[in-house]
Amino acid sequence: MDILLASQSPRRRELLRQIGVDFECLQVAIDETPLAGETPAACVQRLALEKARAGRAIQSAASTLPVMGADTIVIAGETVLGKPADRGMAIEMLQALSGGTHRVMTAVALAGEREAVCMSTSHVTFRVLTARECGAYWETGEPQDKAGAYAIQGLAAMFITRLEGSYSGVMGLPLYETAALLQEFGITLL
Repeated sequence: MDILLASQSPRRRELLRQIGVDFECLQVAIDETPLAGETPAACVQRLALEKARAGRAIQSAASTLPVMGADTIVIAGETVLGKPADRGMAIEMLQALSGGTHRVMTAVALAGEREAVCMSTSHVTFRVLTARECGAYWETGEPQDKAGAYAIQGLAAMFITRLEGSYSGVMGLPLYETAALLQEFGITLL
């Protein structure tokens, strides 16, 4: 076992397996409300670290494994788009992303004997989306638990005209940065 993962995200589990990390999942719950005046970059890094710390707090006393936490946010203009609460909110988010470029920030933190955080920022450009497409996309169920109401690895891939940055970071775990962080903690990947 290499690490404990303070996440239930199937995407993060899939990405860690892709690079050969042996892990177990912990279920944690933290308040993800941004702090007053907090920048998106500071918020996403704080939330990733808080998740890792929460996992560390509940891990077995016998375990010395580092705990990984991660958080992803989507920013359209200056607005942070979380996970949509309902169809109307999802369509609103997708319309805000339609025909423009937005940022996706994903932070990854490890908490063990010490703590470290890394972050990836990507720029994603969507083609213009019709209201019908946004509604039909919601009906697939895919956007219901995704920041910004879309999944790059799913049907929303057909909306994306350009990606600058990390594909895996937009999915929820930037593998380049994650691998470097794991190696910094002495975890051999190859």
